[in-house]
Amino acid sequence: MPRALKIVLVALAVAVLIGAISLGPLRRRIHRLALPRATEEQARHAVLAPPISTPTDKTVAAKIFWAAGSDSIAPMDYSLALSDDPIERSRQLILALIADAPSDEQRTLPIDTALSSFYVLPDGTAIADFSDALSSETPSGILSEEMAVNSIVRTLQANVPSLRRLKILIHGQEVDTLAGNVDLTGFFDLNPAAISMAATQATGVTAPAPLAKTSGGR
Repeated sequence: MPRALKIVLVALAVAVLIGAISLGPLRRRIHRLALPRATEEQARHAVLAPPISTPTDKTVAAKIFWAAGSDSIAPMDYSLALSDDPIERSRQLILALIADAPSDEQRTLPIDTALSSFYVLPDGTAIADFSDALSSETPSGILSEEMAVNSIVRTLQANVPSLRRLKILIHGQEVDTLAGNVDLTGFFDLNPAAISMAATQATGVTAPAPLAKTSGGR
């Protein structure tokens, strides 16, 4: 075989190899561009916050509160594996609320929001510590902020009856407002009946029904 022909064949082989190597990333990029935006966001969130599973998980029809229009939220029965442990159960619910919104229009919490920690004090007060994205990426405005907070509160209230009230932190700190409007310095009641009963047991006096939000952050 002439030397010039060998050089041409080698060059063609190298070109084919380079093309094959570059075709894979190009194909994946084209596939990503074809995906719906919500699917991409959910995939990204799944990497940042993988699903939580525990030995006591049971699949139930949980009630998740997503947006129902531009100014309200509504419960939706959502099949979800939930733990018997109230802390793990709460974390599973909040992660589903963030990642599994049926559509962008129904989303109440920014997809980049991360639940940094969740724990419960002996008196039944739940502490939910969120990443900065909850504050920085929630649109500023009384309606959007109320929907964000209420979706968390109502979802926990409907599915974790042992919790009494909720405190929301941002990046481990108490903040004045979510995004300029909704007050986060206090607590959000999750089980008014339990709070009223505890007050009665402590004082012997029947307590009035509490407001949805209790003032005082400490």
